[in-house]
Formats: sequence, structure tokens, C-alpha cells
Amino acid sequence: MLVLLPPSEGKAASGRGAPLKPESLSLPGLAGARAAVLDELVELCAADEDKAREVLGLSEGLRGEIAKNVALRTAGARPAGEIYTGVLYDALGLATLDPAARRRAGKSLLVFSGLWGAVRTGDRIPSYRCSMGVRLPGLGALGAYWRTPMESALPEAAEEAGGGLVLDLRSSAYATAWKPKGELAGRTATVRVLHAATDPVTGVEKRSVVSHFNKATKGRLVRDLLTAGARPKDPARLVETLRELGYVVEATAPARAGRPWALDVVVTEIH
Repeated sequence: MLVLLPPSEGKAASGRGAPLKPESLSLPGLAGARAAVLDELVELCAADEDKAREVLGLSEGLRGEIAKNVALRTAGARPAGEIYTGVLYDALGLATLDPAARRRAGKSLLVFSGLWGAVRTGDRIPSYRCSMGVRLPGLGALGAYWRTPMESALPEAAEEAGGGLVLDLRSSAYATAWKPKGELAGRTATVRVLHAATDPVTGVEKRSVVSHFNKATKGRLVRDLLTAGARPKDPARLVETLRELGYVVEATAPARAGRPWALDVVVTEIH
């Protein structure tokens, strides 16, 4: 099973240990593209703080993020699973997983990134600020930029993960960087979280897409799969597994082969 996650906008501070070693990162096929993005990002932030803030879409209050990017090559690095914070990662709780589940997380989770393309949770990276929605002056829109190097790197990662299910939990901005094709797409499932509530007057159930709590539910879902040691080979088996774990799941199989499945996880409480 390969699980595709978005990063978090907010990140923990860089560590005090050894700085980034690009050659140590997973998915070595992305190395050249990573170097190009890193070079332009550092140069942009070092040369013109105001221009960098505009390009990165940062408010005045986040001006300090520019200095963080300038120091990317020398700042201490930490495992990506510690760098990424926020609702999804709080619910996932990597640090509190049992050892076996933590090992499974290291092999199956891939976090997409505007700067790194995609990294595993054990890859050591510094804290940074560069979303997939950024358009760098030289390289252009990062979502489009990453598509070519991802075309070979991601199918390889899926096979290394056992050649089974691809669980795609990325947000729309990060999904632009890679879309599964062909047989691999048929093994892919996307997840939407819906909140179901009954109208007290009419008694009619209404469903709405949640945002903040969508991330928390996805984090808990991944945690439950890792803890259970689940290894569903395809979307149909994923639906069965999630139901066994207590989730209410409605699945829509693709109209034709070579398309991802769409899963709705229905919750009655949001927390």
C-alpha cells in the first residue's frame, strides 16, 4: 500500500543536527528536479525579500519564512514526519505509533511537497516554505513542473510499496503534480469526508463536505490502517477493510477501467 499525503503549511522548526543531504532523500529519480527548485528558491529569497514574499504568497506576518528558505542548505534537518505538523499529522500521530506501525509508515507514506516533490516520513529535511501552488519566476508553476519527473518516480514507488493499493489523500493543489494512469489508476482510491446531520425540523439527512475536520479524519484513517497492519491490494478491499475498522464508507467504482475509485467516508461527528 502506498499512501499519498499533502504536506502542512505550518512546519516545526529545523533541527540542530546535520544539514540536508539531498542524496539521502528517497525517490532518487527526483534529485535533479529537487536541486533546480532548491537553487531557485534560495536565490530568490536571498536576493529580494519583498519579491520572494510576493511569489510565495506570504503575508507580512510571515516575512520570517523568507530567512528560513535562505538557510535551507545549512539549517539542521529532521525527519519529515517531525517537520510536518497540523491537523492531519496531529491525528496521524506518527510519534505515538507502535514500532511495527511506525515501520509500516516509513515504507508506505509519501508526503508531496512543492520543494522536494515527494519525501518519505523518515527523510531528513529542514523546515521550509514553498507550496505546490507557487509559480517560481524561472521554473514556473510547481504543480506543472513536477509532472515530468514524477511520471517515472511515482510508479516505481508504488511497485516498491508492494504493487497494491494507492490511497490518494492529497489536496487538489498537490494532486496536480502527479496523476496515476492505466492499471495503476485502477488500483488508486481517493477519499472525500462528508459530515451527515439530520435536520431537526424536517428529519431529512443532509451531507456537507468538511474542511478542517476532513484532515483530521484522514489522519485517523491512515493511523488505523497502519496500526491494524492492513495491506489492501485494491480499492474494493480497502472499502471492506475500512468498514471492518468501523468507518462508514460509500464507494463509487469508475465507469471504465484505468480510472481511480472515489470513496466517501461519512461521519456524524466532527472533531
